[in-house]
Amino acid sequence: MGSVLAGVLQLLALIAALALVYVPVGTYLAKVYSSKKHLRVERWIYKAIGANPDSEMTWPAYLRGVLAFSAVSVLFLYLLQRLQGVLPGSLGFSSVNPAQSFNTAVSFVTNTNWQSYYGEQTMGHVVQTAGLAVQNFLSAAVGIAVAVALVRGFARSRTGELGNFWADLVRGTLRVLVPMAAVAAVVLVACGVIQNFSGIHEVGQFLGGSQQWNGGAVASQEAIKELGTNGGGYFNANSAHPFENPTPFTNLFEIFLILVIPFSLTRTFGVMVGSVKQGYAILATMFTIWLGFTALMMWTEFAHHGPALQAAGGAMEGKEVRFGVGGSSLFAVATTLTSTGAVDSFHSSFTGLGGGITMLSMMLGEIAPGGTGSGLYGILIMAVIAVFIAGLMVGRTPEYLGKKIGGREMKLAACYILITPALVLVFTAASMALPTPPHSMLNSGAHGFSEVLYAFTSAANNNGSAFAGLNANTDWFNTMTGLAMLLGRFLPMVFVLALAGSLAGQQPVPVTAGTLRTEKPLFTGLLVGAILIVTGLTYFPALALGPLAEGLAS
Repeated sequence: MGSVLAGVLQLLALIAALALVYVPVGTYLAKVYSSKKHLRVERWIYKAIGANPDSEMTWPAYLRGVLAFSAVSVLFLYLLQRLQGVLPGSLGFSSVNPAQSFNTAVSFVTNTNWQSYYGEQTMGHVVQTAGLAVQNFLSAAVGIAVAVALVRGFARSRTGELGNFWADLVRGTLRVLVPMAAVAAVVLVACGVIQNFSGIHEVGQFLGGSQQWNGGAVASQEAIKELGTNGGGYFNANSAHPFENPTPFTNLFEIFLILVIPFSLTRTFGVMVGSVKQGYAILATMFTIWLGFTALMMWTEFAHHGPALQAAGGAMEGKEVRFGVGGSSLFAVATTLTSTGAVDSFHSSFTGLGGGITMLSMMLGEIAPGGTGSGLYGILIMAVIAVFIAGLMVGRTPEYLGKKIGGREMKLAACYILITPALVLVFTAASMALPTPPHSMLNSGAHGFSEVLYAFTSAANNNGSAFAGLNANTDWFNTMTGLAMLLGRFLPMVFVLALAGSLAGQQPVPVTAGTLRTEKPLFTGLLVGAILIVTGLTYFPALALGPLAEGLAS
């Protein structure tokens, strides 16, 4: 079987698996967040934290819950790393230094999972399981909660209430992420991913020396790492490491885990607003972009030149032989079009245009299908922008799902789409202008610029994947990427929840002959166009200095 055919078959198998679970998973999620009943274990948790799950919240109260919970999570994870040296199960590792502790705590709480350290040489079992793995669940649950609050804003009318953050957080964790991750972990263990609490072992003799590996609860962390679109790996090689991702099947299964909740949330959206066709329109937009980027990535990596690349069946530099070009391309697009950040290959070793695709995928705002929750609320913001553009074209007040999109709504949507590009471009410019940060670049010229641009694109978009080649474990990059992750996560949430509150307070507008049918293919095409145009106008100059210049020169 040729490598191109193998890649296409993997893509078709992935699409079939996602289609099979789309309706049941999406409908189940809608039931979870619409239910009025509380499980017994949930009631225990509410009592322990002093929350009333039946008390509805306005958007400022909901936002305060998000920020307070996230602040406590950052502090807890920071202290856990600083105290690692005196904790049991530390494998002899010392406490993590302050700058890296701050960066890592922010990274995992913001669902970014950017790692500027060697996991197997820095973190012991307690920090990995009680700290990082727990935040993989909680940060994903926070993202889904904010998305559901925005959906309620569209679904409700003449009220300022968006639900209860604590109830949404607990339900998302206990009813969705924990059971799904448990099943996924069992599958991964059965396929060869390790799951233990062993110490450090010396394995083999290599060039006169030995190599040391430590074990860990890898399968359980790998499951939620992908399912919650987190991305932080147990080992520095991440999903390229055979302990995390041993076979082509586990590679495809992990891609499935990355995409299943973000895609299924469009069904949840349709059910909760009372029109599954609206959910299908958003799904079609996400799928069109994802499929287009996947096909483009495979073409750039398979369209090789020279006898060496032809003999290898594609641009194999930086890729695992067991996955090949097809599997690596699928994983790269899935991880950068979501907020996952996991990698099974070095994106820096992709072709110039291939590396540019990974960056452009994040620059879209990671909305196709995006992260758990963040992808849905991101694309709904773009839907508001698209409806506004359509309203300008026909000369009438724009409406979406029976809600008028007025000046307040557009200001909030505009702030949302501007904040992340501003963070990316300002931090990148500062890093290139100052004398010290460029010393972290392994390469010079366009590729070196791409390393820095990728780092802040990944951080501000809460992705977490690395281009490789950049030494990010410095005080500058640890601090600046940490700030980019914090601002890139929580500032957009402010605008999302404020928009949700504004929409929930409106009185529904009746559908007329002039109302734009947002469940039709025409709107899907308009939405895809708006996303690509807004992203292109924002980032094209930066891309022209980096991956485009490198790709055209090669």
